[in-house]
Amino acid sequence: MSEKKHRVSRRQFLTYTLTGVGGFMAAGMLAPMVRMALDPALEVGEEGDFVSVGLSEDEVSEEPQRVDFTREIEDGWYESEQNQSAWVVRIDGEILALSPICTHLGCTVDWGTNDDHPEEFFCPCHFGRFERDGTNVAGTPPTRPLDEYEVDVRDGMIYLGDINQRG
Repeated sequence: MSEKKHRVSRRQFLTYTLTGVGGFMAAGMLAPMVRMALDPALEVGEEGDFVSVGLSEDEVSEEPQRVDFTREIEDGWYESEQNQSAWVVRIDGEILALSPICTHLGCTVDWGTNDDHPEEFFCPCHFGRFERDGTNVAGTPPTRPLDEYEVDVRDGMIYLGDINQRG
């Protein structure tokens, strides 16, 4: 076996050295910037934050009631308050909180506003209808039930959590 002598010229040595040092410096400068940009996405979210709606358990009836509440939203570094609404109703002894947003195209539904169907949620945009429990009525535009909030009862007061898609 013959061994070749491989000599590195001064120019090659300086090129390799400066490229390596420049790479380490660039990585040292970019790492904190990348970390800062990705940090909010990597944080573990606070699951299950419940907000009081100011309604007691005894006030909930079989007739849906609209409640408005404010929730603090944290999006990366931006924190804001968001106004939300829900329809709260008692069905078979269980408290149910439904989103007022129609699952067809996002319009707002209201209870008992349609004269032909007074005991249903009605979406005036495209005539979508939902039963008292949020189930969509067959033959109307919505293809799935109204979304549902997580409900928690603490000390007799109603607290609403995250919204969950049904159906």
